[in-house]
Amino acid sequence: MSKLIQLLALLIAGSSLVGCYNKEEFKHIIQDGYDEARAKTKVKGDFCYYIGDLRFPYTDELAKEDDTRGMIWNKEDLAKSLPLFAEIGLLSRQPVEGQSGIYQYDLTDLGREYLHEYIDNRFKRTRYYKQFCYGPIVVERVTDVTKNEYTRAQGYSYNKVNLEVYYEYHVNEIPDWVINNQEKLNAVYTQIKARLPEKTYKDIVKFSVGKGDALYQNSLGYKQFKP
Repeated sequence: MSKLIQLLALLIAGSSLVGCYNKEEFKHIIQDGYDEARAKTKVKGDFCYYIGDLRFPYTDELAKEDDTRGMIWNKEDLAKSLPLFAEIGLLSRQPVEGQSGIYQYDLTDLGREYLHEYIDNRFKRTRYYKQFCYGPIVVERVTDVTKNEYTRAQGYSYNKVNLEVYYEYHVNEIPDWVINNQEKLNAVYTQIKARLPEKTYKDIVKFSVGKGDALYQNSLGYKQFKP
């Protein structure tokens, strides 16, 4: 979901990690990181509401005594996310005949437009992680760069240095289903407020500095939020 980028092109003012940093260069690096991550994953935007591990059409499954902890957590996520997105219009919801309180869900055309699926086949049972994504990030400016140094630990050949880059951004292409249902989304997905047009937001990206002042980061990519 995140990727590791080696940023060899970044020029740091002077020959050391002390002094002024090129904020404009950091701005371009952060923007390029988000753009490249979207292109690689084919995701619709940088803000993703996680639905759960399922395949459509999906019928509600009741808890079982032999459910693993992962199955229990997944059913808990689905019990929150599926009714919400059916109400918003990204999913259809039909009662199952003869089974009170049990529904079948499927994608609507709108849901298909914003769906992103990550298939994980590393385990005995393949997982089909699904989420609805929107809103590409547009970096406006880098406001500050701070440095944190850590003393060399045993077995390491150089001290660890982290740079924290503070930046401001806005979000493009925010769909009506987010704008018109922000309160419902915020009530279920409490980790973040729905992003809105014509507003500026703040965030931080952490870079690790390696040998030769090469920079690394693994946080640029879509932001996933669970119910």
